This record gives sequence, C-alpha cells and structure tokens, in this order.
Amino acid sequence: MSAPSVELSGPAGAPDVEVVLRKAGRTKIRYPARLLADDGTRVTVRAPWAGAGVRDFGFVRFEPGDVFVEHFWRDRWYAVKEVYAADGTLKGWYCDVTRPATVESTVLTIEDLDLDLWCSADRTTILRLDEDEFTESTLPTADPAAAAAALQALDDLEALAKAGDSFPRTGL
Repeated sequence: MSAPSVELSGPAGAPDVEVVLRKAGRTKIRYPARLLADDGTRVTVRAPWAGAGVRDFGFVRFEPGDVFVEHFWRDRWYAVKEVYAADGTLKGWYCDVTRPATVESTVLTIEDLDLDLWCSADRTTILRLDEDEFTESTLPTADPAAAAAALQALDDLEALAKAGDSFPRTGL
C-alpha cells in the first residue's frame, strides 16, 4: 500500500531527511541523509556509512568514508542501497527486504523484515542473506501475508541482480 506523497525538505544547512530503520517494533538505527530525489513513489537519499567503525561481512566491508545512495519505495517491499568506497568506487548493492517506506514530515521510515540480498559491483557474487533469521522470526506466523510479500521481494531482488543493469546506479 502506498503512503501519500509528502515532499521531503529540511531547514537550510540541515540534512534533508532522517532515515529510521525499525525492526520488530523497535528503532534499530536512525541517521541523517541528503535528499536526492522524491518522485512520489521512490525516494533517493545519500548518506555516509552510519555504523560505528568497520562492519566486515566477509563478502564486503562497510567502513568510515563509505557512502550509500539509498532507494526506498512507497509501493515495494524492499530498499536498494548503492554502496561506494570513500574513493567513489562502487562496492555493490545491499538490499533490505522491508515493508514499503513511509514518509512523515522529514522522516523516512522503513521496517526491516530480516531478509537481505548482496550483489557485488561486478555481479559475480549474489547472496541471499538472513533467511534463517526470517524463518525464526514471528512474522511468518504473525503476519503470513507480509511474510509472503517479503519472500517475493527477496526473489524479485535476486532476479533484478541477475538481470544485469536493473539495479539503480546513481553514482556519487
């Protein structure tokens, strides 16, 4: 279901939007981002790596200096994040399966549904992530329709990754 479009903008000199990632009813992380575009369906923002220090997943490292160009949809069950190293080199795409994004004032909120997908910049590595966490979560029994939408979104993301140039590439 699409939320009504709200124009995102912030005070001069301040970040345009605050991204809030929720999981299981709690705020997991919130961070400031610069609005790049909002067409009423897709919101695109740019933000520096918001984590503390380095996060090494084995297949990619997120570290200070990395920049994320993030695409959120009001009508899709996922977000696609272009991940760039400090020197501007594309590392790949980290995709979160989420409920459709909602926007209220200058706050963009998404709810993480555990499933993720990684696609390397050269597209040789495509990994479905956290399927075990999803299976162990309460979502499949508490909200079977949302669980089905989440699994379909992961399949859709994998198909996009394998299709070639289907992921957004905004660049820095």
